[in-house]
Amino acid sequence: MEFQDLIFKRYSVRSYKKDPVEKWKIEKILEAARIAPSAANRQPYKIIVIETEGRKDELRRIYSTEWFVQAPVVIAICAIKSDAWTRKDGKNHADIDCAIAMDHIILAATDLSLGTCWICAFDVEEARRILGIPRMVEPVAFTPVGYPDDAPKQKKRKPVEEIVCYDKWQ
Repeated sequence: MEFQDLIFKRYSVRSYKKDPVEKWKIEKILEAARIAPSAANRQPYKIIVIETEGRKDELRRIYSTEWFVQAPVVIAICAIKSDAWTRKDGKNHADIDCAIAMDHIILAATDLSLGTCWICAFDVEEARRILGIPRMVEPVAFTPVGYPDDAPKQKKRKPVEEIVCYDKWQ
């Protein structure tokens, strides 16, 4: 698939079929995350792949919508801030690196005809408890991964003129 087609095809899926996701597809998605750029190539994150079967009740405590656990797989990405590159002014890039890797996951899934939905509004403490995430590690984002059982809606985005400046802030 051409990249422009891919980025326009991606949407936030909120209904998933029960069909299992092939292991080779999960491996391709994880490889896409592995090769994602990160500041100073530090890859300050850990990715957790969770099969939802038999865990739906506890996963709903992380994020309570039903479609979160409809997909057969949920992927979490967690920042290890102590491993991240930090800019001279103190800006730690772990969150940015996690976002880049998660975007690679989401785009790779789309390329494989799978659906995803970026989730940041989850219960951090429940995620820590249920997934055994240590205190010094921060869960950053989740996404279900599965075959879509809905259709994309019209995307609402600002026009380019509202989000782009040339040469300086305007």
